[in-house]
Amino acid sequence: MASGKSLSPYLRGQAQRIEQIARSHGLDFFETVFEMLDAKDVNAVAAYGGFPVRYPSWRFGMDYERLDKGHQWGLSKIYELVINNDPTYAYLVRTNSDMEQKLVMAHVFGHADFFKHNVWFQPTDRHMLDRMADNGTRVRRMIDLHGVDKVERFIDLALSLDNLVDPFLPLREYMKHRAPQTTRAEGAGRENATLAELCDNAAGRSGAEHRLPSCDVLGFLADKAPLAEWQRELVRIVRAEAYYFVPQRMTKIMNEGWASFWHSRMLTGGVLEPSEVVDFADCHSGATAASGGQLNPYKLGIELFRTAEERGLDIFRLRRIHNDASLIDALVDEEFARNNALFVYGKNSRTGRTEVTERDWRAVKDRLLLDLAWGGLPQIEIVDENYEGRGELLLVHRHDGRDLQLAHAGETLKNLAQLWGKPVHVLTQEEGAGRRITTDGDEVTSVETRAESGPKPIEAV
Repeated sequence: MASGKSLSPYLRGQAQRIEQIARSHGLDFFETVFEMLDAKDVNAVAAYGGFPVRYPSWRFGMDYERLDKGHQWGLSKIYELVINNDPTYAYLVRTNSDMEQKLVMAHVFGHADFFKHNVWFQPTDRHMLDRMADNGTRVRRMIDLHGVDKVERFIDLALSLDNLVDPFLPLREYMKHRAPQTTRAEGAGRENATLAELCDNAAGRSGAEHRLPSCDVLGFLADKAPLAEWQRELVRIVRAEAYYFVPQRMTKIMNEGWASFWHSRMLTGGVLEPSEVVDFADCHSGATAASGGQLNPYKLGIELFRTAEERGLDIFRLRRIHNDASLIDALVDEEFARNNALFVYGKNSRTGRTEVTERDWRAVKDRLLLDLAWGGLPQIEIVDENYEGRGELLLVHRHDGRDLQLAHAGETLKNLAQLWGKPVHVLTQEEGAGRRITTDGDEVTSVETRAESGPKPIEAV
């Protein structure tokens, strides 16, 4: 049952009414708790990733300033914030209209259903709010013992590496230990096979024991880096939180599309008052508007589920077993690309304008899949912890057609070298030529290698 002590009696009644409608459509979710906050407070919660009890960091403060300025200048607006937890918590903005609050509530129930049932969220900690509070307490104790500057500097180092994880590791471990029994009990043999196929890729070489090669760089550092115990504990905290957020990166299009699909159906199916329909249409069309050269996850996601339903597919099964890349691979074809005006865009070097560079649907699909590969991030793998017998780290960028941003890569490597205590190297490609980037934590050097073909990517869905 939806609840929310900070809601007005009218909105509390609307939340319960919309929940009943959502469940009548087949949506299923944990208890959902709505909290009403001022826009400034919602921005503060968003800056902490949805967890106001999280440990302090200047990075979260910077995120708050960005969100707050965007709100003040009319550049951005947060309608809601919902977190994957049991119970599910959702934060509403006090200044929104009643129509917007109803839209947001319906949207939240879509997210809550997705969190509970999508397989990529199954390994996540369903009591993450408590875990974040515990982590916050532990970090504050470290600050008392070692000083705020020392702890903050180390948190900054660790957070700068929080994307160096294996996005397939949690689901792979879940499938290994829990999913076979679950899917057998449900009689979903075909579904289990599909899920196993998603996880059965060469990235599976990364294991909990951190044997090399491994894409779980943070996990490797937590186990092997020469750190003080409080530093090792901090790396493990950052790693655990990074893995909690991985499914949201892997399913952004699906998650927003599923929530938008259901809020649209529920509100136009009787939730709205007649006087609210035009305002809803304006708000919904704004959220799902397409813009040349920019991918709108709300728009693409809702069209994927609408197309799946039109084709007679089981949309509940699709939302359960897929991530963004695999759903796009399954559904995007020539008809879908044409109906949704999907093109590949690029900058015209002469005019500086963004223009269509490719109209063929296969090229469009390939570009979408490339951009979503490995959660949209470069795939970095540790292959040697004693490179050339000097105790240095050697990493490989599994090049998939996307070059690294070398300046950013150099800064990341410097932070990695500071944690490892010795030089770090990464092999990559730049415009087809092999390249090795090296740093001792201070200086970064980049040299061309003689390799004719750089490191190949690990195949992953």
